[in-house]
Amino acid sequence: MSKWAIVYTEEAESDLRRIYDYIAYNLLEVEIAQNQRDNIMNAIHRLDEMPQRYKLYEKEPWRSKGLRVLPVDNYLVFYLPLKNKKAVAIIRIMYGGSNIDKHLK
Repeated sequence: MSKWAIVYTEEAESDLRRIYDYIAYNLLEVEIAQNQRDNIMNAIHRLDEMPQRYKLYEKEPWRSKGLRVLPVDNYLVFYLPLKNKKAVAIIRIMYGGSNIDKHLK
């Protein structure tokens, strides 16, 4: 089975840095921050096979655009499988309790 490429938007990269920084510097838990970052990145990298296995985001207009949601611990990874490029675009990475709709706009 051939693999799909994983690409991150600038927003997703920034989201991952913010998650790490918050846990490491605000909560003063560097090891937990590293583990959480690794958990998120490992889950994302597993999208290289069968990226459409996670559910579509339920709200419009994102559902019609094919936006999917990968849950990782207390976080949600929003991504788009790009069939024509055989790539997965990581759009955003957010805490599940945040205002998702506001951040997706």
